[in-house]
Amino acid sequence: MNDSAEILVCGGTLPDARPIEKQPHQPIVWRNVILCSLVHLGALYGVYLAFTSAKITTTVFAICLYQITAIGVTAGSHRLWSHRAYKAKWQLRVIIIVLNTIAFQNSVYEWARDHRLHHKYTDTNADPHNSNRGMFFSHVGWLLCRKHPDVIEKGRTIDTSDLLADPIVAFQKKYFWFLITWACFIIPTLIPVYFWGETWSNSWYVAVLLRYALTLNGIWLINSAAHTWGAKPYDRSINAAENLAVAIMSVGEGWHNYHHVFPWDYKAAELGNYKFNFTTAFIDLFTKVGWAYDLKTTSPEFVCRRASRTGLIESQDNSVPLPWGWNDRDLPQSDRMEATIVNRKRG
Repeated sequence: MNDSAEILVCGGTLPDARPIEKQPHQPIVWRNVILCSLVHLGALYGVYLAFTSAKITTTVFAICLYQITAIGVTAGSHRLWSHRAYKAKWQLRVIIIVLNTIAFQNSVYEWARDHRLHHKYTDTNADPHNSNRGMFFSHVGWLLCRKHPDVIEKGRTIDTSDLLADPIVAFQKKYFWFLITWACFIIPTLIPVYFWGETWSNSWYVAVLLRYALTLNGIWLINSAAHTWGAKPYDRSINAAENLAVAIMSVGEGWHNYHHVFPWDYKAAELGNYKFNFTTAFIDLFTKVGWAYDLKTTSPEFVCRRASRTGLIESQDNSVPLPWGWNDRDLPQSDRMEATIVNRKRG
């Protein structure tokens, strides 16, 4: 979808987007370049094996594991721990942290810290994956070079005390490399070999490297494609956009213009159905079980008022720190008063 197209929003239309400014590059970290290259070269070989020698069970296992474990990032690192968009009992937090560890996209602590910074200083030099530095940089390049000095400086101002106060997050952070070695690499290799007689080579390249690369790129597309292409009905001044393809690849995180306007909404989308938002379905399932509660969301009237105010004109000064989620002290009191809290815990 071309984000320069006119989109009807609460009775108005969107003007063309502003031009993207180029930013200087930081020194390359060659260790990360080599490791990332090896993973993706192995994944490409895994694609070949999936069509030539791997059992269909192995390929299905890889795709399903990619989709399921991505929820550990989207429902966990993102909506729960980064934005505090809902609360979860320890049983659900354990399930999510296991899925998150298999997905291996840094520890929850590091992921949430960087993501809060991303929302606070979106698309500035203090944003770890500033999309104004190009699509490749925002997709993966930011992981292949040194952090911009502004990222380090502003990162020190982000409050992460709540993350370490969670014993489950603290446990993962302490034993992270041991946990991901087994959860992301060893166990997914062993399962196809011992459960349905797959070869070691097919298991490693398809169930591990191909699956891991799919998980990585599905989530990275949120930072790159969803900050490059799509409609901007809620805030025309930011790069974040609504992108259906990204929503499909990232189990529901493609409604990105909405998400940057309402980062505390547990649905991360105005659309309440589950057609392309499997993460919301996952959270709602555990709401019925009673393990997810205090879900923050918005009313259609509130959404329309905000879209009418910022979706039609360029009004946001991106040098002003923005709220990263529900617990941020910079979240306007008007947003708190307008929010709807579903399945509020009593007592």
